[in-house]
Amino acid sequence: MIDLLGSCRTFCDGVSRRRFLKVGAWTAGGLALPDVLRLRAEAKRSGAQTKPKSVIVICLQGGPSHIDLFDMKPNAPSEFRGEYDPMPTNVPGIDICDQMPLQAGIMDKMTIVRGVRFIENNHDLSEVYTGLPRVAARPAFGSIVSRFSPHQTEMPRYVALNKHFYERPGYVGAAHRPFWPRGFGVENLELAQDLTLDRLDDRKNLLRTLDQVRRRFDRIGDLGGHDAFTEQALNIISSTRVRDAFDISLESEQTRRLYGDPRATFVYGNSPERWDSHTFLMARRLAEAGVPIVTMTMGSWDHHGGSIAIFPGVRRLLPLLDRSVYALITDIYQRGMEDEIAVMVWGEFGRTPRINRNAGRDHWPQAGFVLFSGGGFQT
Repeated sequence: MIDLLGSCRTFCDGVSRRRFLKVGAWTAGGLALPDVLRLRAEAKRSGAQTKPKSVIVICLQGGPSHIDLFDMKPNAPSEFRGEYDPMPTNVPGIDICDQMPLQAGIMDKMTIVRGVRFIENNHDLSEVYTGLPRVAARPAFGSIVSRFSPHQTEMPRYVALNKHFYERPGYVGAAHRPFWPRGFGVENLELAQDLTLDRLDDRKNLLRTLDQVRRRFDRIGDLGGHDAFTEQALNIISSTRVRDAFDISLESEQTRRLYGDPRATFVYGNSPERWDSHTFLMARRLAEAGVPIVTMTMGSWDHHGGSIAIFPGVRRLLPLLDRSVYALITDIYQRGMEDEIAVMVWGEFGRTPRINRNAGRDHWPQAGFVLFSGGGFQT
């Protein structure tokens, strides 16, 4: 199988958020989990119809420069403000970088949170995926959602399109690891030619019988996780709905064209890297199919200077980011799913306000940004 976005990259420290509003980024509008469960129960008792929500998390790994994207300082001295100019958006009073004209046209569908403070000063991404600094065995937020999600479906509850080290289940159990598709090809999810669905059902029954015997002798460790993964794998290969969710070819040519060229590349340092815009389309398909948490990492944003100078580097990336974010949000709204799907864009920290002597910006956990859209939030 092939990797979704190629080989792993190494940033300056060899390998990353403040506790969001001190209540956690993955609760509904700042509600704690007990509040969410209580409201859901009350809605069920009252007969109200509620739709499950999904979150697409886009991590700009490496530390995107907030001061050159969404928090520009045009009146600051030249050693701070940078080379780009602010551009007015369709929301009066909100300006963003002039390298992102498509997002400027849909700012009424987005919310920028500036000045988000991080704790870690490296690229391990613990805060991005767990909401906390580095702690051994801390579960990723997607694993927690998987553990407590009430929705019974054959779809995975947590899909990591580019799995990171910190996307792990920790103490909630191995059954809640993210599902990691290693490539867009879904042929590996098809049934073997000589295996019918009837025969598959027989094998599932056999596995359940064997597992019942095994559980009598072993109640500890990761065996429960392996059982769950076996069940999930069988569900995936026997469900056309799951395979279809991963099959981008089912989208119209017009929709695929909206997201841009999936073969696009950018240069980071002296190396070309791939920007697969259809990763965003895949995320939308999975969320639409009912996956509660979908994560991805995009780009290389660690611009310290020299061969990875800040302004040439950002200039290569911003048109790609602009097109992809615009396409994802526009697609969600055109499909009427803006209340069911939330989009979140951020990185592990921002970059220093002062440009360094090598024409770069260094790590700056003191400030960064988060971009939100959809999810029923007021923008």
